[in-house]
Amino acid sequence: MNKKITIAVIGCGSFAKFFVPLFLKHPTVEKVYVCDLIKDRANEYSKSFNVEIIDTFEAVINRDDITAVAIFTERHTHGDLVVRALNAGKDVYSAVPMAICVEDCKNIIEAVKASGKIYMMGETCIYYPCSMYCKERYENGDFGKFVYGESQYFHDISHFPKNFIDNRKASAVPPFYYPTHSTAMLLHATDTYATKVTAFGYVDTEENTQFAVGENHWDNTFSNEFSLMQLANGGIARVSECRRIGYKAPSSFISDFYGTKGSYQFNNAQHLVTKLTPTGVDLEDVSDQVNPIAMTENKGEENFKQKVANHQFQWNSFSPTHSANVEKLPEEFKAIPEVNGHMASHQLLIDDFCTAVYNGTMPYVNAWRAARFTIPGLIAHESALKGGIPLEIPDFGEAPKK
Repeated sequence: MNKKITIAVIGCGSFAKFFVPLFLKHPTVEKVYVCDLIKDRANEYSKSFNVEIIDTFEAVINRDDITAVAIFTERHTHGDLVVRALNAGKDVYSAVPMAICVEDCKNIIEAVKASGKIYMMGETCIYYPCSMYCKERYENGDFGKFVYGESQYFHDISHFPKNFIDNRKASAVPPFYYPTHSTAMLLHATDTYATKVTAFGYVDTEENTQFAVGENHWDNTFSNEFSLMQLANGGIARVSECRRIGYKAPSSFISDFYGTKGSYQFNNAQHLVTKLTPTGVDLEDVSDQVNPIAMTENKGEENFKQKVANHQFQWNSFSPTHSANVEKLPEEFKAIPEVNGHMASHQLLIDDFCTAVYNGTMPYVNAWRAARFTIPGLIAHESALKGGIPLEIPDFGEAPKK
């Protein structure tokens, strides 16, 4: 507690490059190392960020001077690496997903309990303005009791980095093995968890598809998966994960959030809230409160909606809904706005992790909450494989107070 962090970033791909500068700038971090089995990638990071290389993950976790690791390896590899790092006495930041099987999620929770170390999953979408806004209005009682909501992660595989697409064996991971960009949005906003799910998969029929038996690690044929989830608060969620769909931005969003007293609806830069009245509803356009500031500043531009649909104004610009969180960020982050991506969530996530480790406190997306965001998707895929039969979702409870 209150000891500066020495952290090794594991995996020097196209995503981690946004986070190394943030670790370097955070005032609680003493030193940053990088590690990748592909030497050229590690060397590129070393030169770009002026950091030292450690050759292997095993060397990282066996060094006493390294107190934390940040896992940015391929999405299906996280579970084992996280457990090994925790068992070696390291605090762990992991990109999503937590793991791709329920047993690994359980093992991470057990490793956190046994080691006493910090684990945090870097779920960007808890800081997406739509989720934050729905959470605030819901907790204020404006929507009444939660009834139904829809959240989705629509990321067509053609929009992924080329090195990801070219890795055919890994790029066709079942969509619901990467579920948290959709599940986390509604579960965060409603502060609840899913208890039961039924789901269906869309069998990919494109030519030369990697979504086919024998073409990927899982013999997965589904490029898109869709589910209905029963929530512990009595509400229902429709959650979707799609990789072959004619849509671009925002890739993650809550489209609908309905309660007994009011609702929220979104489509292409327009955010609407209605409140039930004796004669109908009061309609409020809250777009300027929810959209990134850069989007609002440019809404008078020609072809504005076309630009929004193609992901302009949505990368590193904060929204007014972020204001209270932005005030807590270190001054050092103001000099590097270009690495604050995914709806300006990067800086908030890294500050969450570093602050939790430095102060010895439990981060919001701790192992228990990460499991509640992850496991519903894993069980949804199982349901889809079984033709949509309803399945119970295992739950490991809430994090202990720390």
